[in-house]
Formats: sequence, structure tokens, C-alpha cells
Amino acid sequence: MVAVMHQKAGCQPPYKKEEEEEEEGPDGPPLDRTQATSPGRKRFRSKLRIQSRWRHAKRVTCNLPVNRKKKNGCLSKMAALAALRGLARCSPLFRDASLFPRAARCGAGRSLCSAVQGNDAVSFSDPEVQELLKNMTGCDVEKVFRPVQHAALKPPTYKLLTDQQLQEAVEQARRQAEELLRMPPELEERALISDLLSHDAILEGVDSAKLIFTDITLNVPHRERFMVVREPSGALRKASWEERDRILQIYFPKDGRKLTPSALFQEDNLKMALSEDRHEEVLRRSLVQFEPDAAQYKRVQRLVFEDVERSGKFDLLRSTRFFGGLVWYLTTAKRIDTLLLHMLHRDLLQDAVCLVRLFHLLHPQCESAKQAQHTHATGLELLKLYGEMDSQRRGVIELALQTYEQAAALSTA
Repeated sequence: MVAVMHQKAGCQPPYKKEEEEEEEGPDGPPLDRTQATSPGRKRFRSKLRIQSRWRHAKRVTCNLPVNRKKKNGCLSKMAALAALRGLARCSPLFRDASLFPRAARCGAGRSLCSAVQGNDAVSFSDPEVQELLKNMTGCDVEKVFRPVQHAALKPPTYKLLTDQQLQEAVEQARRQAEELLRMPPELEERALISDLLSHDAILEGVDSAKLIFTDITLNVPHRERFMVVREPSGALRKASWEERDRILQIYFPKDGRKLTPSALFQEDNLKMALSEDRHEEVLRRSLVQFEPDAAQYKRVQRLVFEDVERSGKFDLLRSTRFFGGLVWYLTTAKRIDTLLLHMLHRDLLQDAVCLVRLFHLLHPQCESAKQAQHTHATGLELLKLYGEMDSQRRGVIELALQTYEQAAALSTA
């Protein structure tokens, strides 16, 4: 695979100012500088620059040799075409359908890496949702600051502190623990990229390898970075997500991420790791290797969460940054009964109440949510409403609530 690089700053061809006013633009009659008023002068000049570069690239392309035997000429023509399209589509003016209608019809109106937006009224990033998830996650300092496996151990440091200094150190450790427990975002799986930009039959068979054209400008966000692939068949298309991740790792490497994913994420090895209770390690490594909305990350996350629910080993992810994602996954799927029983068996009443409140936020049309809103139920009453109306394991939930009430009565007697 051959990667061809170009920067927008290096694509500016020499041109004459007189040509800007005399020659015809890409989609309309010649433009007059007098049409630009003072407020819109900057926008007008940008349009003139783009049109001039369009004409220059068109002249260069037409004058290049097209003999199939001369591969250098064909490759130069292909590079000129790709540079032209990259230049135009990287410009904000190109996205305006009123200025360039033909480009808008070719698909420039849609963002290259736009994510699929959910229709739910409640999102993972809502403050109320985040507060409930943080309360259920907990903060076990011993678990948060435990030594990391396969890491070099540092010798301990001993200090003599006053009471005030000790309180400040404890507060600093608490803030650091909260930072380490920050939950990764829960995003919709990104949509596939399958946009075909053009098909140039004259370039068919020029090379047996794919050519990837990448904008490597430093100040461009990776999600907005233009990247296209020229197929050996002559088709020019937008790069897929896998190709984008691989090329971006070459030009802009991230610590811990590899070009080829680890064998750990293969299904057989993944099952072996989960059987050894390495759920947190798998999630942590997958978050480093993949993007939060990548299909590979979603697959690994789903397998880990389903294994935790099936085995009931919720404590493996408690007080980690992934427990909130687990609760969100089970709540959106209406499968909180196992987690609710786990909380009741460990006398985590407040966590159980937060779980049911989150369930009502995500599913306000359920019977228990309507009844709770009508009666203003809280605490055990809220849990009883859920167990009677929406639980799929009604008998088990009611028995667990009765056991909890009896244990609470004996402890207060």
C-alpha cells in the first residue's frame, strides 16, 4: 500500500490576478470584484482563490500525458485530481451548496466523519445520569491505587506530616482517584463509510496497489481530516474507518496503540482472558487500541459486559472507570435484575435505588416510572414498585427485598 501525502499549504499554484476576474468559475459566469461589499469581502476573495486554483488544476490535468505506457504521467494526473478534490472539500466554502452546487450533489454536503446521533432524550453525558453512575461506581481507594501488573514497582516514600498536611494529602488522593475513575464516553457505533467519489477508467491498471491520499496538516482534527483511496480499478472513494485508523497511527502515532491489534482481541483468546477474570484489563487495552465508537471496541465491550452479567462478577468492575458503562449497557437493554439482586445481597440499598432511578430516566413510559412519579416513591418503595411492575424476575426481587427488610429490622432491634 502506497501512501501519497500532500499539504494544503503546498497546493497553491501560481496564478495571475487578472485571470480571477476574466475567466469563468467552476459553476457559473465570471465574477466581478465590485460585487463584494465590505462585510463580505473576505468571503468573496476566498471564493476567487478557490476558483483560480480550480482552473489551474484543470489546465494542468488537461496538459498531462495520458498514455497508458507512461505511468508517471498517469500518476501525476491522478495526484493532481486528488489534490484538487482534497483542496476543494477541505474548504468551508465548498460545503456551501449555493456556491458549488455540483460539489454538493457529489456528497460534499455530508460530513466525512459525522457520527450517528441517537434519538433518546436522555444521553450518557447528562449531569443527572453521570451523578447516578458515579454513586453506583463507588471509590475504593485501595482498588484504584493498587499496583498495576507487569509494571515497574517504585520504592515507597515515607513522609512526616502534620494533621493539616495529612488532610490535604488525603484530599489530593481523593481528587486523583476521581480523575482515574472518569468514565469513557458511550457513543453510537460509527456508520460505515462507502462513498464513491468518482471512477476514472483511464487509470485502471496503472498500479496494482491502492494509493491513499491524506491531508497531514497539523491543525486539522482527525475526524475532519480528508483521506481518499484510489483503487487499482480507477475508483476514487473515501477511506474506510479501518484504513483511516491505520494511516492516522502511521502519521500521528498514539502511545500504546499498534498498527495490528493484539491477538488478545481474537474471540478464542478473549474468552480465555475472561475466564481468568481479566475483564478490566481487556476493556482498558481495547480502549487504547480502538476508538470509543469503533465496531471492534463495541464488540469487545459487549462480550465483556455480557460475561460479567452471566457470571455475576460485578465486583470485578466496581470502583473502575468501566462500571458506569456496564450499568448503562444493562439499563438501556432493560436487564438490570441481576445487578439489582447483587446490590441487595451486599446491602447496597442506595446503589439499588440509583439503579432504578436511572432505569426510570431511560424508560419513562414503563409502569413503575409512571407510578413512582404519581406517588413520589423513594427508597424501598421505589424498589418494590419496580419489582411488582417491570421486573422480569418478580418473585426473586420481592424475596430479596423482604430479606433486606428483615435484616434491617433485626439490626435496629
